[in-house]
Amino acid sequence: MGNCCSDVAGGQSAVGGTASFQANSSNAPNDAVDAFLNSRGYKGLYSQIESDPMAVIYTKQKDGLLQEFGRTEVLLNSLSPKWIKKFTITYQFEIVQHLVFHVYDVDTQFHNIDVKMLRLEEQQFLGEANCTLSEIITRSNKSLTLDLVNKPGSSGSAIPKKLGQITLFAEESFASKTTTELVLRCSDLESKDLFSKSDPFLIISKVTESGVAVPICKTEVLKNDHSPRWKPVFLSIQQAGSKDSPLIIECFNFNGNGKHDLLGKVQKSLAELENLHSAGTGSNLFMPAAFGQSHPNKVLKSQLFVDKFSEKIQHTFLDYLAGGYELNFMVAIDFTASNGNPRLPDSLHYIDPSGRPNAYQKAILEVGEVLQFYDSDKRFPAWGFGARPIDGPVSHCFNLNGSSNYCEVEGIQGILAAYISALYNVSLAGPTLFGPVVTAAAHIASQGVTSDRRKYFVLLIITDGVITDLQETIDAFVKASDLPLSVLIVGVGGADFKEMEILDADKERLESSTGRVASRDIVQFVPFRDVQSREISVVQSLLAELPSQFLTYVRSRNLYPIS
Repeated sequence: MGNCCSDVAGGQSAVGGTASFQANSSNAPNDAVDAFLNSRGYKGLYSQIESDPMAVIYTKQKDGLLQEFGRTEVLLNSLSPKWIKKFTITYQFEIVQHLVFHVYDVDTQFHNIDVKMLRLEEQQFLGEANCTLSEIITRSNKSLTLDLVNKPGSSGSAIPKKLGQITLFAEESFASKTTTELVLRCSDLESKDLFSKSDPFLIISKVTESGVAVPICKTEVLKNDHSPRWKPVFLSIQQAGSKDSPLIIECFNFNGNGKHDLLGKVQKSLAELENLHSAGTGSNLFMPAAFGQSHPNKVLKSQLFVDKFSEKIQHTFLDYLAGGYELNFMVAIDFTASNGNPRLPDSLHYIDPSGRPNAYQKAILEVGEVLQFYDSDKRFPAWGFGARPIDGPVSHCFNLNGSSNYCEVEGIQGILAAYISALYNVSLAGPTLFGPVVTAAAHIASQGVTSDRRKYFVLLIITDGVITDLQETIDAFVKASDLPLSVLIVGVGGADFKEMEILDADKERLESSTGRVASRDIVQFVPFRDVQSREISVVQSLLAELPSQFLTYVRSRNLYPIS
């Protein structure tokens, strides 16, 4: 993040600022200074004095706790400070990154102390503001001005008192615009299939700060090959975190049931992969020790080689966002009878009176909370399928809001409200057909192309079972692969999702009934139960590949961000 600015006096203060700011008039009212003087016992009429402000930036964790990220320098005698200190934050598309900013007036007696050693409780609090990183980087000028307010509950009023403003600036580092092209090869892989060689593919994951591996890239599947050489893969610094961030490269044997066999893994950063390429040497794969066992990892004869490592500067996902591109969220919900009677607690559609969300609600919330920041009007098309509306035939694509004229709802809460309402206004039926909702989403995406709008569409399908129109769905996906559309599928419940793995096109590109091959992979599938058991957010698993799918689309059509 490049710059933050705070206007303690209603002006602006920049953290890492390089831009110029227009300060408020010295005669302008200043609630922050008024509060400061009142706290020191100064009452009635007085002349405003200068303060010595410092800003502290925090990241908010999932449990709501704040973790301090850094502090600016202290600026002496300034009501409209322009801080120089910059903060470098790794942008992660697949999660919501909450930021909190506190501004303090540092007492004179502490001016010679390093800011890292200052005790914040001994300084005068001037106000706080919070936002998400997505809110800043989706602005065309990558700046966001927020009101500074008192801490919740500190004033005794339910309405926060405004104490000035803070303006935040973000700029993408040059290094993050670097895209690395890798050609990877393995040798001497183990055979896992009884009558043939393995069908290997690679999954590359980044390691989060909490130690969880999040997939960011995968290769195609190569059939019957113990020394595979895969097609080039492309990784941006944004995806990896940095050139020195650890990456886990896992080699699997593909199985049609989705339970792929691990053939071995390595952990290397991009810098280490570059060294392997330069030296022309390989790195041995290993099998991790079983959970709870103390013996070391088993080093294998199999090796990973880097046949090509090249870097080039390209427009990034953030460049396109700054150029006005948006991600438009759509959702389709499975209302087939296999979900169970919604009024019974064992139903996947059961609405718990305690407020505990079911799997459908969780998926909507987790995906929607990320994508909503990239959609300016926050009006989301929402459909249901596999149900019988009152006194009507079974519908495989009905508007979730009950309207016969329009399909949009207002915001994520609008989706949730329409979903609950639909449960009381339709009868669960079947069969499970994806084709109609995919066609409806593709129609909206095609309208975006013809009207030359800078929009990319993301359809979330939440389902509990096996689809019965597999070929029709494949035909719809192949046709939609030419459109600005990605499809995220969440499988809930305990059904066999083997056919979903086919739609995910991990092994090979989808082929329509007429022999046409999909121009790109637009489908990402994850079973909700797997995500829960691995303690990886469904959002991270589903959304990690979305920026790459977006970039594949715009680059293949020579579309460029507008500066």
